[in-house]
Amino acid sequence: MKILIAEDDIASCLLLTRTLKEISREVLQVQTGIEAIDACRNNPDVDLILMDIRMSGMTGYDATRQIRGFNKDVIIIAQTAEAFAGDKEKAIEAGCNEYLSKPIDQDELMGLIRKYFKK
Repeated sequence: MKILIAEDDIASCLLLTRTLKEISREVLQVQTGIEAIDACRNNPDVDLILMDIRMSGMTGYDATRQIRGFNKDVIIIAQTAEAFAGDKEKAIEAGCNEYLSKPIDQDELMGLIRKYFKK
């Protein structure tokens, strides 16, 4: 799998990268929504995006909407540390396939990945 991590917290990004390295052929890392959009345009073979909802500049919701404009197939899992009522629904409406609150439970994350990538 080729995975894109859109995460502005470096520690969270490193933890996710370490968690996913065994199941990925490549992990791309970006820190903003705009970078996530550019990475998806430049890497149409991305299989999975872990999208932080609260990033500076552009939210993960807005980045997801724009990515869905040109890539309907990529699996996008929203993630956020500051979960508020209605966030999951907003994420799904924006085009995310799933939603996780931080701290990310590795077993839950891997379960979602298996759900979409049965191998």
